[in-house]
Amino acid sequence: MNTDASIIRTADVVLAVMETLSAYPDVAAIALGGSQPTLQADAGSDYDIYVYADADIPLDLRRELAERFDPAPEIGNTWFGPGDEWSDRRSGASVDIMYWERPWFERQIGDVIERCQPSLGYTTSFWFTLRHSVRLFDRHGWLARQQALAATPYPEKLRRRIIAWNHPLLRTTRSSYRHQIELAIQRDDPVSVQHRSAALLASMFDIIFALNRTLHPGEKRQLAHVARLGEGVPEGFEDQVRDVLRASADPARNDLLMAIDALCDGLNRAIKAESLWHLVKR
Repeated sequence: MNTDASIIRTADVVLAVMETLSAYPDVAAIALGGSQPTLQADAGSDYDIYVYADADIPLDLRRELAERFDPAPEIGNTWFGPGDEWSDRRSGASVDIMYWERPWFERQIGDVIERCQPSLGYTTSFWFTLRHSVRLFDRHGWLARQQALAATPYPEKLRRRIIAWNHPLLRTTRSSYRHQIELAIQRDDPVSVQHRSAALLASMFDIIFALNRTLHPGEKRQLAHVARLGEGVPEGFEDQVRDVLRASADPARNDLLMAIDALCDGLNRAIKAESLWHLVKR
């Protein structure tokens, strides 16, 4: 069993999760993600723990583990995939345990890295999670092999496919997000405006990260991650994103479509600068 858990300061709550769940034979690997793998996390930082298994882990085992630290844990949440959420009452840190089936996870990673299949937003988020998580337990080296795959350089084929797949839905096609937003504004449907604006930004960020051959970090702190990309980001991108967000909160002001166009125009210039305009030109 090979792990790299020694590079982090392992808290009692993480040790308890490792010792309890690794004893269950259907658990193949356990990893720590989020902010904790960095050496800058403090005692109050949350713990995102990924459990890779070949079968469901009994709920009574998971509850017994959680109740050592939290008298009222949430066990068996399924809204965002199987998981448990509870707190370490001593440190106050939240514990979020996600249970992922190994075959399912392998397909997610293989679809992106090996088969270069794009999504509408967040295409490389699981890849980012895998690359940046710390192995706590790895029964037969499966997770180490997955992380070796995750070290693969960004495939140019995937980069191009993400751009080509997401770009038309920004404002080019009849079912584009911009067109849907325009119709929602006309019928005074602010909920739909918010929903489609969020989808537009998801595809926009997927393209920006792909243009820069950078893995998508997920839904949190995306502007901060983009800011670190430097010259690979369209000029004024953050301000334009914030303009879209402000305008979508009050679509009656009638400046949302202009804000979307400004954001898309900047993206188009960046795509042309990379000599990739042929991928999206219609």
